[in-house]
Amino acid sequence: MLSWIGAVILPLSGLLLSLPARADVKARSCGEVRQAYGAKGFSLTDIPYQEIAGEHLRICPQEYTCCTTEMEDKLSQQSKLEFENLVEETSHFVRTTFVSRHKKFDEFFRELLENAEKSLNDMFVRTYGMLYMQNSEVFQDLFTELKRYYTGGNVNLEEMLNDFWARLLERMFQLINPQYHFSEDYLECVSKYTDQLKPFGDVPRKLKIQVTRAFIAARTFVQGLTVGREVANRVSKVSPTPGCIRALMKMLYCPYCRGLPTVRPCNNYCLNVMKGCLANQADLDTEWNLFIDAMLLVAERLEGPFNIESVMDPIDVKISEAIMNMQENSMQVSAKVFQGCGQPKPAPALRSARSAPENFNTRFRPYNPEERPTTAAGTSLDRLVTDIKEKLKLSKKIWSALPYTICKDESVTAGTSNEEECWNGHSKARYLPEIMNDGLTNQINNPEVDVDITRPDTFIRQQIMALRVMTNKLKNAYNGNDVNFQDTSDESSGSGSGSGCMDDVCPTEFEFVTTEAPAVDSDRREVDSSATELSHSLLSWSLLCVVLALQRLCR
Repeated sequence: MLSWIGAVILPLSGLLLSLPARADVKARSCGEVRQAYGAKGFSLTDIPYQEIAGEHLRICPQEYTCCTTEMEDKLSQQSKLEFENLVEETSHFVRTTFVSRHKKFDEFFRELLENAEKSLNDMFVRTYGMLYMQNSEVFQDLFTELKRYYTGGNVNLEEMLNDFWARLLERMFQLINPQYHFSEDYLECVSKYTDQLKPFGDVPRKLKIQVTRAFIAARTFVQGLTVGREVANRVSKVSPTPGCIRALMKMLYCPYCRGLPTVRPCNNYCLNVMKGCLANQADLDTEWNLFIDAMLLVAERLEGPFNIESVMDPIDVKISEAIMNMQENSMQVSAKVFQGCGQPKPAPALRSARSAPENFNTRFRPYNPEERPTTAAGTSLDRLVTDIKEKLKLSKKIWSALPYTICKDESVTAGTSNEEECWNGHSKARYLPEIMNDGLTNQINNPEVDVDITRPDTFIRQQIMALRVMTNKLKNAYNGNDVNFQDTSDESSGSGSGSGCMDDVCPTEFEFVTTEAPAVDSDRREVDSSATELSHSLLSWSLLCVVLALQRLCR
């Protein structure tokens, strides 16, 4: 009898052991989860009223759950979208910094060039009239080339400036010698004497140094803002891997499936998930920091004596001084040219004399800087640079700090002060694993995210390369070396045109000293002295008026 009872009881006990552990316990309600799930905008038809067995779950713990397969899929997609939005929102500061400051600097530099050209043109038209208008293309071409260089054109600054002074010498030489006819070949010979005679004094040399250094720094800095803007915009748009999406779902919404929709992830748990998902972005940090440091170096150039505002604002004064030098030394220059290029042919007839203006004896007077307020873009370069330097410093280490910034958000985690009552990936309890270090290679033992450290993100590597190229160009610009922006993806530094100048040879002040023209040789070729004296007396007032016009003193 007992053996028969035992034979029956043993199979029954085995059957009871094979039943689910909570078969004798009333299933918990999913009401709270239904409310939270509906608040996300999902249909409540997907969610049960009471917990069900969780063998169907692929990400969350396969225990009694409030999640169906459809819910897990939708919440997984929701976690992906929320993560992408979190990264974009967290990097909003650095993106807006580069976007807004690039726009402001570009607007400032363009308007500065426009104002300088308009100022010079207005003065010449007002006081020199038709004679200037007949030769205005020399100055128009100068500003056209400066604008083309700034906007990325393939312009050699030194050659362009040399060409400007050579052309100006040709025009001026004809004006001071109207009694002669000069062929194209003769004028070409005249231009060859520019360096030897220094008809414009030391102005061309100093202006070349100032313009090349100022424009190199300005153009490179704006290009740096462009690269920073593009890299920040691209990197902030993340594409999480399947392993990252699984980890995000487990962290953000598996509490829903466990009936704990109000319990938030532990802070350290969040850090490990984010460090795994943003491992490649963290690798960008080293090159990004070097890029920011290089931007700050060039910003110093924008503040120094070679800043583009200090060069362009008084450029009319500098050119006018050069013209005065040419006028004062016109006879010596003409004699030297006649000696080297030969005696020119007389013109068919001398030009008629014109009466000198009333202010002929007005002396040359440079502008007081206070009379020339800066109006470009409604600000000054100093204010722009001070502002951008502060913003650039704040953007350092932005990419390695993303996990910490995201996990510090109280809407994401339970915070560091609530380490016992938070979701650790399995239940509401303390998170015990250690926090991983930054970067891809340090994620090999990440307990939350499956990261393939052997396959770096090629897109992020492209951004690292773009930053490296730009950093090299910024360093070149800081040293006064021109750079080429024809292809910003090229890794070469590009020495390009115009080498600028080094600190130990560049003048630090904008003081122009008129140099005397070479003395006339005693054995120079005989010229028609009476005609020469007449031509100088007839045209000296015109040349001086040009100078005065550039100084806005001709009335």
